[in-house]
Amino acid sequence: MDRNQATGLILFAAVLLIYSFFFSSPEPVTDEQNTSPTEAQAEKGTEQTTSPKATELPDNIKNLQNQEQFGEFSALVEGKEELFVLENDLVKITFSSKGGEVKSAELKNYKTWAKQPLILLDEQSTSIDYQIQTSKGPMSLNQFHFESETSTVTVEETPAQQLSFTAKTGAGNITRTYTLADDDYVVNQRIETNGLSSLTDQNITVVWQDKLKKQEADISESRRKTYVNFYTTEGDYDYLSASSDEDAERPSEPIKWIAFKQRFFTSGIIASQQFSDVNLEQTVPTDTMSVKNMTASMSIPLENGQATNSYYFGPNNYKILKKVTPDFERNVDMGYFFVSWVNKYIIVNLFHYLEKVISNYGVIIILIVFIIKLFLFPLTYKSYIGMAKMRVIKPEIDELKEKYPDDPTKQQQEQMKLFSQLGVSPISGCLPMILQMPFLFAMFFFFPNSIELRQESFLWAHDLSTYDSIFTLPFTIPFYGNHVSLFTLLMTVSQIVYTRFNNQLTAAQGPMKNLGYIMPVTFMFVLNSYPAALSFYYFVSNMVTFGQQALIKRFVDDDKIREKIDQNKKKNVNKKKSKFQQRLEDAMKAAESNKKKK
Repeated sequence: MDRNQATGLILFAAVLLIYSFFFSSPEPVTDEQNTSPTEAQAEKGTEQTTSPKATELPDNIKNLQNQEQFGEFSALVEGKEELFVLENDLVKITFSSKGGEVKSAELKNYKTWAKQPLILLDEQSTSIDYQIQTSKGPMSLNQFHFESETSTVTVEETPAQQLSFTAKTGAGNITRTYTLADDDYVVNQRIETNGLSSLTDQNITVVWQDKLKKQEADISESRRKTYVNFYTTEGDYDYLSASSDEDAERPSEPIKWIAFKQRFFTSGIIASQQFSDVNLEQTVPTDTMSVKNMTASMSIPLENGQATNSYYFGPNNYKILKKVTPDFERNVDMGYFFVSWVNKYIIVNLFHYLEKVISNYGVIIILIVFIIKLFLFPLTYKSYIGMAKMRVIKPEIDELKEKYPDDPTKQQQEQMKLFSQLGVSPISGCLPMILQMPFLFAMFFFFPNSIELRQESFLWAHDLSTYDSIFTLPFTIPFYGNHVSLFTLLMTVSQIVYTRFNNQLTAAQGPMKNLGYIMPVTFMFVLNSYPAALSFYYFVSNMVTFGQQALIKRFVDDDKIREKIDQNKKKNVNKKKSKFQQRLEDAMKAAESNKKKK
């Protein structure tokens, strides 16, 4: 204990002694037997009413206590809380003069699943706490009362609203300035400290705790799509496990931004330079009052008494997020690297272009199918021709199987020789289909994460972003659910019909023939709880593919294909084996030899 602290304690004790000597009075003696019940009850009520006041300390004692606890900030702990608003056409953000901190954020163009105002965070669900380190220990800015001032400014030629909070001490002040531009979801913050002698650390610690509010009806799907994302200053993106009930991480690298990402909306904090000493946590509550509970703590450096950062409170719209800060658009899951390029560079742009001219999202999905199928038609045509060639030479293949029934290696060698002579490639029908797979799987990520489809209806589906239940079962089927999605059923039936047509087209046999029927049934279980838009897209895609192949079939003559193959056979009768074919045969012979030795 230093000299100043000892002097303060002695003065504080002396004041208490003087107060108890001069202001205390003996309790009046009453005759309880001569007091009527009514009077006793009145006295009791009076005692209950006045007792809290009796325990309150006088202002001079409070001031001494505040001085001892808060030092030069003691004058800031008393005051009246007021609320202030920054607002544009997109978002309404409420601040409190106590702490100069964000209290709530409302997205004005969106509603919850229950058609209520969409409050992304509020005082009951969220706590944002900025702490400074002083000679009296860590102090939260939420303990201090600030004076406010509003103004209109221009940020990069865009009109903006500005709200400043100032807390003045005897020697200096703390100022928090927020700026919200028109047509923007980003709130910029600047913190300034001037003349504060008791600061012991040039860092501000931020602790953000958030019980994410339920915005969608399907809380199970919401929890699967809700997690903490973060991005390092080195350019590495990562997240806390989406499937874990409890998860925590302490990144070793400085962080550029942190996002509490829900399925369709995100609350994020962005550093102008970097966050250090970051700790991240998330837990899944046992009730349904919140989707997930998340905590992020970090340190912001005070450079020359100043620190800056930004908040994002808005939708998970890819084009909007892309403008916020580098890689912030990764809060929209576009899929793995081999399909994400399809969504980022083709589907997103195509979708937003159609969105400008067409208001019905079901029609937009149909048009996307037709445009993609038209773009991929050359591959579809090559795939059909390849399968038609295999169908035409099927008698020769069957003949080889009968000739070498007990020698698979010889059988494969003769088949390769036959393919070479006939000018037919066994993968000519499969390769074009494989090249189309990125487009097929890209939709598996695009539609479930497309906020544009949220609460948009089409036919019997009241919301294309969730499943289109036409019937609720009185029980739950494992891996299927307790509802029936009609678009998923239509997708399954169309896939089975297409498989039957394709098997006739290719003369498929064996396991491959049955696999085509198993896959649609499997996807019926998988997609039953997925967004109706995804099942509808696959249904329309199946129907268009079926129509394309039926059309191609009318213009492709098997007799002409046979004639072309016979010409190749005569032309290639003395054709030497290619180096690749020779290496393949040598590999098969070596494998067969090793097999016999074993």
